[in-house]
Amino acid sequence: MATKAPSTTTQQQGGASAASKPGLRKPVFVKVENLKPGTTGHTLTVKIVSSNTVLNKKPRNPTFRGPQNQSTRIAECLIGDETGTILFTARNEQVEQMQPGNTVILRNAKIDMFKGSMRLSVDKWGRVEITDPANFVVKEDNNLSLIEYELVNVA
Repeated sequence: MATKAPSTTTQQQGGASAASKPGLRKPVFVKVENLKPGTTGHTLTVKIVSSNTVLNKKPRNPTFRGPQNQSTRIAECLIGDETGTILFTARNEQVEQMQPGNTVILRNAKIDMFKGSMRLSVDKWGRVEITDPANFVVKEDNNLSLIEYELVNVA
């Protein structure tokens, strides 16, 4: 039994639908106090309170070129808005943008759990943008990273 190849008209229709995809939707900005463990896709406007470089690793073999031979930098930054603060893990080129006093927009941020506490991060699918200084005062007494969570199995 031979199978019939799809006709060219269905292939053309498939290509046409990809070209006319719907427009981008408006981002929904959330506040720090609304962040929950294991959630993704957050867009926030926050101020950087402090920044601390945790890892600054140079490449092993500087003559070899490739993605695995780049220097690695990681910084932990305390960020927040008028509702609370949380620790943000900045990686590589994000470290320069996370200077204390800057106001940034974090797009497509996610919550990672580290030693039972929440950390905010932006991976390769997200974006960190420096924006105009915000006119809010950071509420530093509500640090969500100090809350320790425990994984409970329901059997």
